[in-house]
Parts: sequence; C-alpha cells; structure tokens
Amino acid sequence: MTLRYDEQRHPLSRRVLHWIMALSILIMIGSGWRIYNASPIFAFIVFPEWITLGGDVQTSLARHGDPGVASAIAWHFAAMWTLALSYLLFVVWGFVTGHFRRDFLPIGPKSISRDFVAALALRLQHRLGEYNAVQKAAYVGVLVMVGLMILSGLAIWKPVQTYPLELLFGGFQGARLVHFIVMAGIVLFLLVHVALTLLVPRTLQAMVLGRAAGPRHTAVSETVR
Repeated sequence: MTLRYDEQRHPLSRRVLHWIMALSILIMIGSGWRIYNASPIFAFIVFPEWITLGGDVQTSLARHGDPGVASAIAWHFAAMWTLALSYLLFVVWGFVTGHFRRDFLPIGPKSISRDFVAALALRLQHRLGEYNAVQKAAYVGVLVMVGLMILSGLAIWKPVQTYPLELLFGGFQGARLVHFIVMAGIVLFLLVHVALTLLVPRTLQAMVLGRAAGPRHTAVSETVR
C-alpha cells in the first residue's frame, strides 16, 4: 500500500497579514470589553476585569479617576488602524492572487449542510491543504464579521461624520448592538479555531513556517478547522 501525503502552504504575505490581524483583533476585544463595561448594552453582561485590557481599575481610579477606559480607548484605536489596514490588504490580496476563488469557492447551502451533517456523523473526510464547505463558510463568515466590526466601529466613533453609515445600522445604538454581536461571533470563531488548531498542529506549523505535510487520512478532529 502506497502512503500518500498532503501538503498545506501559506505564502509569507498571507502569514504576516494573518498574524497582524489576529493580534489586532485580540487587542480590540480586550480593550473593547473594558470600554463596554463602562456603558453596558446588556445589564446582565459584564466582563471580568482580568480579561479586559486597560490596566488595573483601582490604580487607574486612584491616579486618574478613570477605571482604565482612557487607556482601553487608546489601545482600541491603535489596534483599529492596524486591523483595518491589514484586513484591507488581505482582502485585496485574496482577490488579486485568486486565493479566495481557489480556496473558498464554490460554496453553497447544499454543500455546507452536507458537510455539516457528515461532520456530526464523524464521516467528513479531511485533506491537509483543502477546505471543506464548513471551513469555507467559517472563514468567509469571519471575514464578513471583521468587515462589519470595522464599519460599525467607525459609525460609533464618528457618528456625525459617518451619519449615512450610522443610519445603515439603525442609529448609534444599533451600531453598538451590531458591533457587540459581531464581536461575539468573532470570539466564538476564535475559540473553535484555536481549539481545533491545537488538535491539528500541522495547520499551525503551516501558518508559522509556511509549509506543512502529513499522511493523507480521515480525522474527526480535523473536520472543521
């Protein structure tokens, strides 16, 4: 029996933009949670201080009379620019090089539902370097959510200057709600993505070193990453 190998490659440009976006998103989430706590949308949702970014609350209150919101805003805006720039470059690069067309298309409701059912039944085959329909939907979905997060964030930041954009989200509070919902969706994606990447370390190797190879096989843990 001949042992066949699959391979996954990520060019340097994709890897650099991926890690810049990942770090920017983590900074924005942590600082955003501190900002959110100062004016919650939902009274029953308050994020623990230790998972937010903005410094020690008591120290900041003693020194500045501010619970770290000013520091959080500074972090948030800094990461916003790096995320917006890297996201724009990643999207343009994906279209120009054919990465999106090659790796994320075709995709449709039938293929997604078929692969999702197969994954639940533990029968979904996986090949390193190829994406099944569930993976394609997840990656396309998170790219859309990041775009919505940037646009809704602009509407919150400059509600007067971006008034037409604000109207698309149903006003200032609507933009805040959309911003919160897409943030939750991105956090959910990150949790699943990181968990499954740890289960399939070759995918992490490819995103760090640019290349990974392994024997072709079917693995339950590799069906959704």
